[in-house]
Amino acid sequence: MKHPIRVFLVDDDEDDFVLIRDFLEETEKTAFDLTWVDNYDQALTAILANRHDVYLLDYRLGDRDGLQLLREALKKGCQAPIILLTGQGDYEIDIEAMKAGAADYLDKSSVGADLLERSLRYAVERDRAEQKIREQATLLDVATDAIFLRDFNNSKILYWNKGSERLYGWKAEEAIGQSAKELLYRSPFPFADIQKALLNKGEWQGELQQISKEGKDIIIEGRWTLVRGDANEPKQILTVNTDITQRKQLEAQFLRAQRLESIGTLAGGVAHDLNNILSPILMTVQLLRMKEPDQKKQRWLDIIETSAKRGADLVKQVLSFSRGLKGERTVLQIGHLISEIHQIIKQTFPKFVYIQADYSTRDLRPIEGDATQLQQVLMNLCVNARDAMPDGGELDIIAENVTLDENYARIHVDAKPISYVRIKVSDTGTGIPPSIMDRIFDPFFTTKDVGKGTGLGLSTVIGIIKSHNGFLNVYSEVNQGTEFTFYLPVAETPENAIELRPSEELTHGKGEVILVVDDEIIIREATQNCLESYSYHVILAANGAEAIALYSEHQTKIDLVIIDMMMPFLDGAKTIRALERINPQIKIIAVSGLSSNRKVAENAGKQVKDFL
Repeated sequence: MKHPIRVFLVDDDEDDFVLIRDFLEETEKTAFDLTWVDNYDQALTAILANRHDVYLLDYRLGDRDGLQLLREALKKGCQAPIILLTGQGDYEIDIEAMKAGAADYLDKSSVGADLLERSLRYAVERDRAEQKIREQATLLDVATDAIFLRDFNNSKILYWNKGSERLYGWKAEEAIGQSAKELLYRSPFPFADIQKALLNKGEWQGELQQISKEGKDIIIEGRWTLVRGDANEPKQILTVNTDITQRKQLEAQFLRAQRLESIGTLAGGVAHDLNNILSPILMTVQLLRMKEPDQKKQRWLDIIETSAKRGADLVKQVLSFSRGLKGERTVLQIGHLISEIHQIIKQTFPKFVYIQADYSTRDLRPIEGDATQLQQVLMNLCVNARDAMPDGGELDIIAENVTLDENYARIHVDAKPISYVRIKVSDTGTGIPPSIMDRIFDPFFTTKDVGKGTGLGLSTVIGIIKSHNGFLNVYSEVNQGTEFTFYLPVAETPENAIELRPSEELTHGKGEVILVVDDEIIIREATQNCLESYSYHVILAANGAEAIALYSEHQTKIDLVIIDMMMPFLDGAKTIRALERINPQIKIIAVSGLSSNRKVAENAGKQVKDFL
């Protein structure tokens, strides 16, 4: 001990005080600082001041006794150890003192300097050790990590901190004595590899799938340390587990978003090329219809046109996925769309699929979006739900207003702390296996038989929802069903709905000259044939440089320029700017295989009159 042990003696016999004082002065190993009082009241006041390291109480204190003082002192918060001094043969009192919380008891008739010194020093040292353990235990309970101790051989839990209670839901009294293997895992835990690492290195670190008391899946990052016994045998495992469930969910969302973004870029390129292939087919079919009177050949043309249009529809779905298809947006009531879809599926879905819709057209807040695309989202989800219930089941559609908070937005990548309309489409069907959950939004991925699905349904759904600044969640259990929940932001200005532009009859030209600029020869020729059949005169340019040269030469004759936005070397935007410098009054129609180039075209020049 670096400092003297402060001893407080309570004894109404001065001779006993002198004897104790002399004993303590004789000790060589430990220094003591002794204080003495001879009555109960003074003793209680001094004890409750907590200024001493250990208290010596004589049992006999006049009309009251030391056992009574011991109980009252401990009850009122005495922190230091208390030793009771009794007479020879007071064994029952000694037992009562230990039950009441005494650190020790001493028989006054056999007390000597050595015994007194050992008893006082041991009481103080044990108290300090226990205090240190209590402080350490408090620190462990304050820790946010789950910290527990288990037996190495049978995995029985020996210690369980507050962090473990918070993470797993089991109270300490429920967890201690239980097998960690059985308590924290759904299936038999593969402990052999971890046990081998602990024996070889003394520690192990890694990620594990665990469960809470409520059966919730948890992902933890574990740091386990082997504790050895006195004979160096493996004895216990100190386990520190950090909950990384939210972090792993966010990582999965980011990875999925990155994958979809890259696939979307690829899909956009494919869609552009497919449009360049399909456009000449559709234009040529129209021209052939005008010149072919034979009804049999007209039916052949019908087949060609139908197939080409199916391909064009497929392209639109790809564009929707790649977020290039914006469509016409208006402020609308999603409840009306749900009502329409509800009526359609009631009439067309099998009777063994029970359909239930829960929404209020009147109460749902308006959103801004493309009605056709949102109908496609609802229909795709409903059709998938129907297909997941070949033997029947229940299909539910629920819509409601919600406002998300900051906490929700932090753990969902695309969510914002704003107001949304939330739409749930759920079924009681076969469910989605966890092994393919991350792939269900990939374009062309399908679990349906050949010829029964393109694999573009869900990729189109997520593309449309994202293009509406919304987001989507999915939850599924095998043989229990699936629930798709998507969120669409509430419209800031629910008035001034956008009117769709009515279709117009095709009109013939009067010999006007049109400069067609496109690097694809088949597009140039098909466009030329189409325009010339409607009495226009056409000049062709294969690239931007050729277009500038031809326009410089014939600008007084050219009435309109149709220009492709995506060309090598000199693209559409640069060509448009160059043409406007030649003639600020030029009239231009921009075209592209990607509708996402609309903004590029509109920003390229003031004389861009339209975009196709």
